[in-house]
Amino acid sequence: MSSVLITGGAGYIGSHAVLAFRAAGYETVVLDDLSSGRREAVPGDVAFVEGGAGDRALVSRVLQDHGVAVVVHFAGSIEVAESVADPLKYYRNNTCASRSLIQACVEAGIGRFVFSSTAAVYGMPDEVPIPEEAQTRPINPYGTSKLMTEWILRDTAAAHEGFAYAALRYFNVAGADPEGRSGEDHDPETHIIPLVLQTALGQRAHIKIYGDDYDTPDGTCIRDYIHVTDLAEAHVLALRHLEGGGATAVLNLGNGEGFSVRQVIETARRVTGRDFEVLTAPRRPGDPARLVADPARARALLGWAPKRGELETQIADAWRWHQSHLG
Repeated sequence: MSSVLITGGAGYIGSHAVLAFRAAGYETVVLDDLSSGRREAVPGDVAFVEGGAGDRALVSRVLQDHGVAVVVHFAGSIEVAESVADPLKYYRNNTCASRSLIQACVEAGIGRFVFSSTAAVYGMPDEVPIPEEAQTRPINPYGTSKLMTEWILRDTAAAHEGFAYAALRYFNVAGADPEGRSGEDHDPETHIIPLVLQTALGQRAHIKIYGDDYDTPDGTCIRDYIHVTDLAEAHVLALRHLEGGGATAVLNLGNGEGFSVRQVIETARRVTGRDFEVLTAPRRPGDPARLVADPARARALLGWAPKRGELETQIADAWRWHQSHLG
């Protein structure tokens, strides 16, 4: 039986994708160097190979040994601020490693590839909600490194008949597996919902709001939050689209609705039943006031619709996981 190779499958999103693909009946194999992922996030009965997605010789062996028919690529570095401080790391881990992985796929005759991209490719958008046709003008090396990988995939598909891909541009991923099997555990943590929950647990003295003078209803930034389980299920649908002969696609994955930083904080207070200190700090450079997806194309092409779009649901799932694993 052919397998799905999931790179970065020990990470936050990748581990949820493993659960989704298994639930859909796919045989899976995980490749992860554990630089940021957790071995325990991968179920014990899933084939696991420790190593990097940029190791072409290793990838080639894995593709052959496990009868891989499709690759779902999550592995990479994800922190915007770190990408500004260490851009070469991001071009190595994201762009160069992806290029080696894609080459191994072409050489092995693998014609279906699902790529974990990001809304950071849009930079400071001119229109919100953001459609896929919006100009791609990333403002940091993280976004640029992901966009460059999209270009590599585009050009590879043009040059190699039978190679098709789906590039999925994520907005803000949140939540945890509703059954408590996996959740978000970055070190260091930079995402707002786990930071707020850590504050609720007493693991942080306070939470900071970076800027309260934006042109938004409450003055704080607005973001589109998508539940990680909904996101993982979209990857299964993207693969089925390709398996059914569907054409290459670039798709936004978001709810199409935005929530402000203050809404996140107040919702977390309600869900956790705990109060905590909130401080206001200056704006961070490069933070747009609003980032909200137009997900219409994914809904139409994949038949995908988020099932856990409510902010309270996302925070409640994350809270249960944080309490049981990190509390």
